[in-house]
Amino acid sequence: MTLTFLVQHAQKQPGAGDPELTALGNDQAARTARWLSRLGLTAVYSSPQRRARQTAEAIAAATGLEVRLDDRLRERMNWDGRWPLSDFMAEWDRSTRDRDFVPGGGDSSHQAAARLREFLAERIGEPGPVAVVSHGGVTVDLLRSLLGDAGLPDQLIAEGVPPCAITAFDALNVVGIARTGHLHEEATG
Repeated sequence: MTLTFLVQHAQKQPGAGDPELTALGNDQAARTARWLSRLGLTAVYSSPQRRARQTAEAIAAATGLEVRLDDRLRERMNWDGRWPLSDFMAEWDRSTRDRDFVPGGGDSSHQAAARLREFLAERIGEPGPVAVVSHGGVTVDLLRSLLGDAGLPDQLIAEGVPPCAITAFDALNVVGIARTGHLHEEATG
């Protein structure tokens, strides 16, 4: 079985499009990279979106691995600025409540979960462990499909996954949800 560390990208700049990481985000990515570098990673995968790529590049630099991009790791939907943020958020909220709703320019929660599940299923049997940098919405979508809403902390659905939180899988079995202790370990010692 392959142990997979699904990493939420680090804190991003506010705004539309494909924003990069903030200074704090770069620090979070570096702390996460140092923690993961001790685990003997064999691969680093990333969403093609800039915030995820930059987080993955920090992990790759710390481990000597190359970043492998995979479009299935992208977010459920991404605000490009061509429509008001309030409209985007209304679509996001609706797609969170109604998992079959397909928002404009994105995937339904079920579709997003299915593509991330497919990606993780393909890793089963590969040498591991591996790091996979993705996004909070699609991570929650997958967890909801695997565990049901009752199996998740309420704040995870309502507030999302914290920056650089790590959700761990042994094959498709969830062994840790949105853990951030590695950020605090690095901060204190």
